[in-house]
Amino acid sequence: MSRGIYIVANDRVKEQTIALLNSIRLYDSETAIVMIPFDENYHEIAEIVTSKYGVQIYENLEFADQLCQKLYQIFGAGFFNNPNKQRKQACWFGPFDEFLYIDTDIVVFDKIANLLDYLKDCDFFCYDYQHTTGIENVFNQKVLEEGIFTPEDLKDVFNSGLWGSKKGLFTQSELYETFAECAAHPDYFDFSQKTTDQPIFNYLVLKRIQRRFNIVRREGKAPGSWAGSRHFQRSGDRLIDPKLGQPLDYLHWAGFRIETGCPYWEIWEHYRYLNEPKPERPVQKPAKKSIMNALRDRLRKIKAKF
Repeated sequence: MSRGIYIVANDRVKEQTIALLNSIRLYDSETAIVMIPFDENYHEIAEIVTSKYGVQIYENLEFADQLCQKLYQIFGAGFFNNPNKQRKQACWFGPFDEFLYIDTDIVVFDKIANLLDYLKDCDFFCYDYQHTTGIENVFNQKVLEEGIFTPEDLKDVFNSGLWGSKKGLFTQSELYETFAECAAHPDYFDFSQKTTDQPIFNYLVLKRIQRRFNIVRREGKAPGSWAGSRHFQRSGDRLIDPKLGQPLDYLHWAGFRIETGCPYWEIWEHYRYLNEPKPERPVQKPAKKSIMNALRDRLRKIKAKF
């Protein structure tokens, strides 16, 4: 049985990709990594990741292109802000029997491939607290009103930046059928923040995969992972969640531009320049949060009181 990690990248996210791979390889020099090109502008980062980190490029690029084109045809023009965001769907049909997918705006603090051991007892896992904010930015209440999902199902909504699963859980035809269901019912989804890939991906997983597990529900719970959570404390080159007294396994800058002044900038910068001198940068004011992130912070604070 083969195991490995998938990432999706292009030249535009070169700096993020280097930081992520520096962190992965610091703790794990052996696990196979495959990069799925986001678009045709990937040759510069491909040269770096293959020569420096032993990353392989997804072998069947024609299939990945056809997959996105098919999904684009199903949904029609104008549905996705960028249909290439669905290229992570190629993970289901790649070389690994068990795999971990990781967004490039993440750094890890341990041998992250060890999370694949959770697949002994489930077919899909995620690792985040998105469900604590309800179904906003994923679904509308109509999925409950029409019995598409149960309240228990909706406790499994997740952020699609880091997750693990298995090859062969469904066929290409079943994938396309599920996406056709989504295209026929856009009113099921909350696209108010112009996020189309995560709602659709949640629908696919909740519909097609029954044995799911969120690692934050393990015994003793698990640390947070979102850079918008400001309570994490630095311990050397890692972060600690003081609410649980546990070290973070990874940090995700979802919704943030990674730049000087953003949350936990020093951590990201450390991993980006792990094996090279850091450039001198002018001091900048802290980055402002987007309206969406400010709203999420407010909701988290409200829920924390109860």
